Amino acid sequence: MSDATSNTSPMSPTASILERLAVIEHTEAVRILYACESGSRAWGFASPDSDYDVRFIYVRPRDWYLSIDLEHRRDVIERPIEGVLDINGWELRKALQLMRKSNPPLFEWLHSPLVYRAQPGFREAMLALTPTYYSSLGCAWHYLHMARGNDRVYLHGEQVRLKKYLYVLRPLLAVRWLESGRGVVPMPFRELVETQIPPGELRDAIKHLLRLKQSGEEMAWGPRIPALSEWVKAELARLAEGPTALAPVVKPNLEPLNALFREWLAGDATTTVAAGMACPPAGKPLP
Repeated sequence: MSDATSNTSPMSPTASILERLAVIEHTEAVRILYACESGSRAWGFASPDSDYDVRFIYVRPRDWYLSIDLEHRRDVIERPIEGVLDINGWELRKALQLMRKSNPPLFEWLHSPLVYRAQPGFREAMLALTPTYYSSLGCAWHYLHMARGNDRVYLHGEQVRLKKYLYVLRPLLAVRWLESGRGVVPMPFRELVETQIPPGELRDAIKHLLRLKQSGEEMAWGPRIPALSEWVKAELARLAEGPTALAPVVKPNLEPLNALFREWLAGDATTTVAAGMACPPAGKPLP
C-alpha cells in the first residue's frame, strides 16, 4: 500500500500565500486589512518563474498605538523570501502617512488586479481618498527616477539585461500617462503601451519582448534592441528637466486620513474577502 502522503497535491501559490498571511496575523498579533500582488504579476509581464510579490496593510491592537515610544516602533513586517514568495507589509499608520505623500507603490497596491485578502470596505475607503492625495507630479517624478536608475544600471553597454527594458519602459510610459492628464496610472502594462505608443516598429518590439518574458525564455543578457534603446534615450532626454505640464504638489489636510485610521483601529471586522476580488479600474481622471 502506498503512503497516504504520497498522494497529497502540492499547495497552490494562492493557498500558500493565504496560509502565510494567516500565520503572520497569529504570530504578530495583527489584523490584515488588505493583501495583494504587486510587481510583474500585477503589471502583466510575469514569467512562469517570477516571484509572487505579496504586499499587505495591517493594523495592530489599540494599546500598541497608546505608547510614548510609538515613533520608534517598527511599522513594517518583512518575511524572508521563501522560494518564489516575497511577502511584506506596512502598518496602517505608515500607509496613511505615505498616502499623504502620494506614494506610488501604495496606489498601485490599491489598484492591483490580484487581491488575496481584504476586509470589506477597506480598499473602497482608501480609494475614496485617492482624488485628494494623488499627486500626478509627485508620482511622475517617482517613475522618472525609477526609469533613470534602471536604465543607468542595466541598459548601457553592448550586452544588456533584456528584461530590464520592461522596468524602464513601464515607468516612462507611466510618466507619459500622467502628463496626458489621465489620472492614476493603470497597472496593466499592455494598457500603457496601447495608449502611449502608436502602432509601428516600437510597439512591435515591445510586444515581442513581452511575449519572450511571459513565455519564460532565457532573457538574462543579450545585445541591445535598437528600437527600444533609441526610444528610451530620446524619452529620457525629453525629460531631462523633469515631467512637464503638471500642477505643483499641494500637501492636503490630514483629517480624512485621521478619520480613516480611527475607524479601522476601532473596527472589529472579522470577515475577510479572499482571493478573487474584482479590481476597480485605474486611469480615471482626477479633479
